[in-house]
Amino acid sequence: MRIQVNNLRLWLIAATLLGAVALLPGCKSAAPPPTTDDVIEKALPETTEVPGEFRAAEDVDTGEVDDGWIEEFGDPELVTLVDEALKNNLNLQIAATQIDSAAAAAIIAGARLKPTLDLGLGASESGAGTSGSGEAEIGLSASWEIDVWGKLASGAAAAEASLAAAQANYEFGRQSLAAQTAKGWFMAVQTSMLLNLGRETVDLFRQTLDLVNTKHEIGQVTMKDVYLAKADLASSEEAVRQAEGANKQAKRSLELLLGRYPGAEIEARKDLPQLPPPIPVGLPSDLLERRPDLIVAKDNVAAAFYLTEAAEAAKLPSFSINAGLGASTDVSDLIFDLGAGMFAPLFRGGALEAQVDSADAQQRAAISAYGLAVLKAFEEVEAGLTNSKLESEREAFLLEVLDDNEHAWELAKAQFEAGKIDLLSVLQMQARVVGARIAMVNIRSGQLITRVNFHLALGGSFKDVDSELQTPAETTP
Repeated sequence: MRIQVNNLRLWLIAATLLGAVALLPGCKSAAPPPTTDDVIEKALPETTEVPGEFRAAEDVDTGEVDDGWIEEFGDPELVTLVDEALKNNLNLQIAATQIDSAAAAAIIAGARLKPTLDLGLGASESGAGTSGSGEAEIGLSASWEIDVWGKLASGAAAAEASLAAAQANYEFGRQSLAAQTAKGWFMAVQTSMLLNLGRETVDLFRQTLDLVNTKHEIGQVTMKDVYLAKADLASSEEAVRQAEGANKQAKRSLELLLGRYPGAEIEARKDLPQLPPPIPVGLPSDLLERRPDLIVAKDNVAAAFYLTEAAEAAKLPSFSINAGLGASTDVSDLIFDLGAGMFAPLFRGGALEAQVDSADAQQRAAISAYGLAVLKAFEEVEAGLTNSKLESEREAFLLEVLDDNEHAWELAKAQFEAGKIDLLSVLQMQARVVGARIAMVNIRSGQLITRVNFHLALGGSFKDVDSELQTPAETTP
């Protein structure tokens, strides 16, 4: 049995709906959210003043923060590892699904502004046996809530703001992952260097023990010196075991970021890359527009603002239009209904007012969270500027310490072999040299990690703008 519906009559329903809409008050669009300046004014205490430039930015150029900072370290392996992490890291993939979820929620919220259309099919039978007769029925219904007060528009705007926050959070996740990968790589290199230094120290103390044993055999030293040499050798062996554990853990942590099995099998380079030249710091206000985590916080404020607007509008009457079209097998028997209605909440036990209070509290919380994020961002940049300067000065002092200790050690060895000083003095000088070498490795690794943190604090991208990867939102229709 074929059932047909007259298309002309369906168009008649649509035209009637549009005409009815024209009789209602105009729909209100969502109000604009507070500006960045407005949010900053509300978020920060009145006594907090943001300076025109960073306080710790003495002797540092102020300019535009460059992108592509990963390549500034001159380490192709690091660039490859960052690309691998972006492709395989599971936490980043979770962040990508959050964008998809937010995009779907935005579509759902936007759909509430549009009419709905439903189709119903049914069948009935009358009579008994083979003499019974059957009849098919078809129905078409449409409804549309007219957003007079902007309730639905505010809800849709809140969902769009949440989507924007998810997109910015994904970008922040990408930048954080790149920074974590860089720091993990530098840590793997650092611990490998310390492990090699520990093994060299073991060889050094073993040579010392051999020398002491030889001198003991000819009566030039006592058993006390032999015991001291053996104790230092055992201590250096124990330190190597600690270094092996730290190195394997650093490698496993890096492999986890890369999405690899954490088997501590990644090969680290033999030495740390050179520290890149200083970078411009920009202005404090630049962070508000550049750092993804601050963009997330601001979008959260906008979403909370729109939800408050929607909660306020929910206390007002709502208007809707409903239409229906029904027909049996005989399409000449056509039934058409059209109606418009108003729904005004009278008593909800304080629920609507409580929803407004809840939304308002969430908005105030979002504003405070934004203010906290802004101050934390400023603190990270100020700390980065200070730490970079202090670590550079420390490196200069430690270089001098290492050089002086090595010269003193050479003199002590010569004096010991000539019998002018005892072994304890030589061992003390060896320990000072080993400590100075370890300090040099640590300070250079610390400088690289500080630079990574500084780049992340300034909000500059780790890739050039032209080579940035697309976020899932850019591929979502």
